[in-house]
Amino acid sequence: MIDWKDILITPEMTILDTMKIIDKSSLQFAVVVDCHRHLLGTVTDGDIRRGILKGLPLDTTIQKVMNKKPTFEKKGKSHSYYTELLKTKHLKQLPILDEDNQVYDILFADNLNQRLGKDNSVILMAGGMGTRLRPLTDEIPKPMLKVGDKPILETIIEGFKSFGFTKFIISVNYRKEIIENYFQNGSQFGVDIQYVEESKRMGTAGALSLLPEKPEQPFFVMNADLLTKINYEQLMNFHKETKSVATLCVREYEYQIPYGVIKTSNDRLLSIVEKPIHKSFVNAGIYVLDPDILQYVPQNEFFDMPDLFKRAVNYEREVSAFPLREYWLDIGQVADYDKANGDYRGVFI
Repeated sequence: MIDWKDILITPEMTILDTMKIIDKSSLQFAVVVDCHRHLLGTVTDGDIRRGILKGLPLDTTIQKVMNKKPTFEKKGKSHSYYTELLKTKHLKQLPILDEDNQVYDILFADNLNQRLGKDNSVILMAGGMGTRLRPLTDEIPKPMLKVGDKPILETIIEGFKSFGFTKFIISVNYRKEIIENYFQNGSQFGVDIQYVEESKRMGTAGALSLLPEKPEQPFFVMNADLLTKINYEQLMNFHKETKSVATLCVREYEYQIPYGVIKTSNDRLLSIVEKPIHKSFVNAGIYVLDPDILQYVPQNEFFDMPDLFKRAVNYEREVSAFPLREYWLDIGQVADYDKANGDYRGVFI
């Protein structure tokens, strides 16, 4: 069992080293203290990812992203008082300080029976034709291609299950019987699976209009041709912390311009940068949506997920971006499929 003392860190620790501590600990949290164990701040995975979005390098000290005004309490109060405070303020953890303002204890709201996300559905988009992977997909849908010894879709389901998410809805179309016959109702995999069928191309958001009933909790939507080691619990926590109606996973993409780029002022040459590398965040094909956003999805029409996010922004709804720092691979072409099989042993076992 992880001791809360293992998540005490100094303000000089880097973002990268803090990430390692948070990932190693099941507590998903770190507390920043000085040499006398006085509370300076707290750090969650969400705090770190927001820092990454701002462009902070991983060797930045953690004091640049920590919450400098965390909620805390003094020791000596009743257990019911602390419990009620955690509940009313929607806290997942609460540092307790002694009379010298040193960290004395840390209380956590979650336990094994209260893991976030147990009731959240996972909607997997598995209806694509996989044309760019032909001839591999001539007789089999892309999500059923094997990476290692199991289909891509099975690896995705196992990933969600490892974080407690066991309610799945799979949107199917091309060669749907292969998917349905393999997974059936999911019981043999320890999950619950339902299916919706796209009779025509609906897009990643349009297929949501086919859901048999509106989800009651925030839910995941994910393309069924991705391999990733993302922590889905951290993603759901981030979505709730930001109070967003929609969260888009993004990953950093680098591209190099194969020429010297010049900067001019009228006819005067100011500079030449040879083959510069540019970095941008791109859509990673993984989303968390609140049920309320379904009002913007048209019925029985093609509608892609970027269109849904644009509509939410136009209506001035809160949307957020969650930067991935974990392994991620979109299996869109044969070269990607070959890479996935090459990566498999080092990443997924």
